Formats: sequence, structure tokens, C-alpha cells
Amino acid sequence: MSKDVHPDPLPIDERRSDRAPDRHTWTPLRYLNIYRLALAGLFVLLAGMDIGPGLLGQQDPDLFLTTSVIYLAAGFVNVVTIYLRVPTFSLQVYSQILVDFVVITLLMHASGGITSGLGMLFVVAIAGGSLLMVGRTAIAFAASASLFVLLEEIYAQLEQLFPTTHYTQAGLLGITFFATATLAHLLAKRVRESEELAARRGTDLAFMEQLAEYVIERMQTGIMILDGTGVVKLANDSARHLLGLQQAVTDNIALPEALLTQLAGWLDHPDHESRTFRALLTGADLLPRFARISAHPSGDILVFLEDTAATAQQAQQMKLASLGRLTASIAHEIRNPLGAISHAGQLLAESPGIGSADQRLTEIIRDQSKRMNTIIENILRLSRRGQAHPEEFELKPWLVDFLSEFTRSHQIEPKLIRLTIHPADIRVRIDRTQLHQILLNLCENGFTHSQPTGDTPRLTLEGGFLSDSNNPFLAVIDNGQGIAPDTVEHMFEPFFTTRSSGTGLGLYIARELCEANQARLSYAAEKNGGSCFRVTFADPRRRQVA
Repeated sequence: MSKDVHPDPLPIDERRSDRAPDRHTWTPLRYLNIYRLALAGLFVLLAGMDIGPGLLGQQDPDLFLTTSVIYLAAGFVNVVTIYLRVPTFSLQVYSQILVDFVVITLLMHASGGITSGLGMLFVVAIAGGSLLMVGRTAIAFAASASLFVLLEEIYAQLEQLFPTTHYTQAGLLGITFFATATLAHLLAKRVRESEELAARRGTDLAFMEQLAEYVIERMQTGIMILDGTGVVKLANDSARHLLGLQQAVTDNIALPEALLTQLAGWLDHPDHESRTFRALLTGADLLPRFARISAHPSGDILVFLEDTAATAQQAQQMKLASLGRLTASIAHEIRNPLGAISHAGQLLAESPGIGSADQRLTEIIRDQSKRMNTIIENILRLSRRGQAHPEEFELKPWLVDFLSEFTRSHQIEPKLIRLTIHPADIRVRIDRTQLHQILLNLCENGFTHSQPTGDTPRLTLEGGFLSDSNNPFLAVIDNGQGIAPDTVEHMFEPFFTTRSSGTGLGLYIARELCEANQARLSYAAEKNGGSCFRVTFADPRRRQVA
């Protein structure tokens, strides 16, 4: 919808799966190794400068220092292996935790055994390993640590390194190890479940956001968001199309004056009733609706632009349905007396005693009866026609077939009609049968009012795309005298005609059929004389309301 929206190269699940392993594996392992480097560096510093507590390395200072240096070196090696991710994650975790256990055991042995308190460092290593690995590995880590502590006590007793043994403390420390492993395992499980739930929620929210954006972008209703000063911040494709805006982004969009006027009226009076306006000369009638996104007076404004063509089409269907019921109810009442009048006129014309002046009166009765019957037939044909069934098709081949039938049925030389379609592959969306009736009325009117000019065309059918709205159109142009300005505003009214023999329903029916297909029929005078009736089709990319 906005200018910043671009198709995402990866689905949401794939993008999340690329980042998920690091959250649960390599990143925590890297942090655990940083702790290992800090601890080893601290021990090397304290032992090398002999500034630490007396219990550190009191049994074997050289072993304590050597082990600390090896531990520090192993930490730097781990930095490289973690960065390269070689070997595998599981193998690195197992090997590093094993090194931790061995180093802590040696440091504890060099510092006087279990009484030195260094056995608590096992807790950190067990907790770290339990958080990194899933399943029952945490119990295995606790059991291994307990075994290391127990072996160290057994070795100290066998070698008689310490005056007393501390199996009770070793047992309590082992219990601590198992408790730590259990809690860390449960915590890790809960954290993973929470993160997975959060990831699913995030995926659902991202999907709903994309879905909402997709729906809004493809809605037939135009949607815009304006800031407090009336500057367009967001606009979907329908809004840009309805307003005739060619910009793919919303920068510097100039809104129509009619829309700004209604916006100003709504800002002054929120109960202001919106009115339809036309952003383009040949565009659709638009009905704006306004709403505030926030309660702040200077907050953003949501604007809905509704194409009234669909509403007009539905109203047209209702009007024609009412007309059908009306005409069906009165047709019988009109035709019966009309038939009686026509029959009486014929009998009167056959009477041998009628004079020539009275004979003329019978001809008037006959002609006007036929005209009245034609009007009734046209009204019934309009009211009985079925609902429009628009379909998309290529215009030029259809017009070639139509003109071939038209010239043959009206005995017209094909060279008297010129067909110009550019580009040649224009596609329109309309009911084929109703388009046939529309063009039949327009072409018959065009030929009736055109001027004979030898072999040059008297009628031109011209198709293309409108420059402002980019909608397809078809114009029927004749070379007649044109239509008087005072007649133009009434020409589409029913029963209005300038010919004594006309019914005044041809253009009215043509316009009604256009509106039933969300098309528009308009008139424009040609500069060099003649008339131009233009059918502006609905955009075939926008689905119509059935």
C-alpha cells in the first residue's frame, strides 16, 4: 500500500528458521565461552601474580597455574571453532563441557580438594550445558560432574593428600548438581516453548499484516491515509487509479480540488454529508468518506473513495425491474384499445364512401398506431432484458464481425465505415449482446445523420485508451451537422427526439445498457462538424458487481 512495501524474497517461516538456530545454539555457546575465558584469565592473573586468596593453588600452585593457562588457551581455541562452526554444535558442547569438568577437578585438587569451594564451578558448567542441549543430557552432565568429584575424593584418600575425607560434602555437592541440571533442563524447555510460541505468534501476525496489506492493495475501494495537513501518506492502487494518479509512490500527490473542499467541510463539520465528485473528465463519479485514525485533532485521516458505478448499476437493475413490472401491467391495457383503434382505422380506410381528406386521416391513425406500438415494444424490450453478464474479450475482432453484419443487414458499402483500434489488442469487459444493441443504436443514428460524401467514410469507429484514466473506450463518429447545444442536455432523456418518426428511446436505451455494465455513454461535438458518441468501458482489471 505504501511506497516502502516491497515483495519479501523469502517466506516468513524461512526467514525465521534461518535465525532460530543461532538463538538456541551458537550464540549461547559463544557467551558460555566468554565466561570461560574470563574465568581462566582471572585464575591466570591471580596465580601468576600471587595476589589471589590463599586457598587458590595451596596444595599444588604449579598445577593450578598450568591448568589455568591451558584452560585459557582452550578458550581461545573455542573462539575459532565456534566462529567456524567446525566441528558440529553437539560435539563442541560435549567436548567443551568435558574440558570444563576436567579443568575444574584439577583446580579443585590443586587448591585443597572439595573444601576449597571451587566445586561450585561445576554448577555453572552444568547449567550452561543443560541450557544448550535438549533431552536428558542435563542429567548426564550432573552425573558426570558428580563422578569427577567422587573420583577426586577417592584419589585424595588413596594418596592421603588431605588429613580427612569429605564424602558427605561430595554427596551434597552431587545433589546440588542434579538439582541444577533438573532446574536448568526445565527452564530451557520452558524458554524454548515460549520462544516457539512467540515465533508462531510473530509469524501469524506477520502473515496477517501481509494479508491485510494484500487485501487493501487489491480492494476496489480507494483507500488513502492523509496527515493532519492533507498530505498523502499512503494510497492503494485503487485510489491512485480512481484519481488518475500515475505516481507509484505517494510523494507530492496533488489531490483534486473537489476532494480537498469536501475534506475541509468534513473537518469543520464531522456530520458533513459527502457528495459525489469526478476527479477526471472521463472518470467515474466518486463518493468520499472520511474518518480519523486517532482522537487527536491533528491525527491522520482515513479516506475511502467509492466508485459509485457499482451502486448505480444496482440501482439501474432495480429501476428496470420496477419498469418491467409497470410495463407488464399496463401493456395489455394499452395494446387492446390501440389494436381496436388500428383495426377501426383500417376498416374506415376500406370504406367506399370515405373522401380523400378523410382517407388522409385514416393514414395518420395507422401511422401513429404503428409508432405507439413501436414505443411499447421498445419499452418492453428494455424491461424484459436479462441481467448483464459481462465478460472480457478482445474488442477489434468482435467489431469486425459486428460491422460485417451491420453493413450486410443495412445494405451499406463497407468502405463507408472506417474502423481504427489502437492498440489492436484492446480488451474490454462488457456483455457482448448488450454491446451489440448499444452499437446498433449508435451506428444507425450515425448513418441517419451523416452526410453522403461519395466513397469517403461517413462513419468512424475509433477505439483506444483514455489518457487520463487509462480506461478503454470506443467512439462512434459521424460527419453530420452535429447536435444543437440546447438539445444536448436532453438527448439521453426517454421519448426525446428531433425526428417526427423517432421514438426517442434509442440513446436512452443505449445509455441504460452502458450503465448496467459499469460503462458510460457520453457525447462530444467534433471540431469539423459531426457528432461523437463515446462508450467508456469499465477497467477490465476491476471486477464488476453482478
